[in-house]
Amino acid sequence: MPVLLVLLLAVVAEITVMVTVGNLIGILPTILLLIAATVLGGALLRREGTKAFAALQDAVFARRAPERELVDGMLIAGAGFLVILPGFISDVLAILLLLPPTRAVIRRWVTRRAEIAVANRQRHTIVVDSFVVDPDDRPQPTIVIPESRREGE
Repeated sequence: MPVLLVLLLAVVAEITVMVTVGNLIGILPTILLLIAATVLGGALLRREGTKAFAALQDAVFARRAPERELVDGMLIAGAGFLVILPGFISDVLAILLLLPPTRAVIRRWVTRRAEIAVANRQRHTIVVDSFVVDPDDRPQPTIVIPESRREGE
């Protein structure tokens, strides 16, 4: 439920900002500004995405863990999603994710959060003590022959 509430608040905020900007500068300039922000964001996305992919390849070829490059790729993908959404707030957030200095700050924050989450998960590991029973080791059923059918009597 909190995610739905955040999404609803984000939509309301985007609409409020678009209406406010539309009232200040007019409808046509607002639409042109939204288009320009999308084009600029798309160009930045293409450039930074290509750089991030090249950095990921370099890390893999150098045989080192590409954690930095993977987080950058994730942040750039998030920026791509935000660029697609119409609105000024999402465009500003996307551009912040695409700029290397702000992305570095966000990358460090995301990396710290991931390390904490992994440490917490390892601390709460549940071990169930059990043993395996091989089906061939189970006792075989005993066949009881009634006394009247026994041979030799």
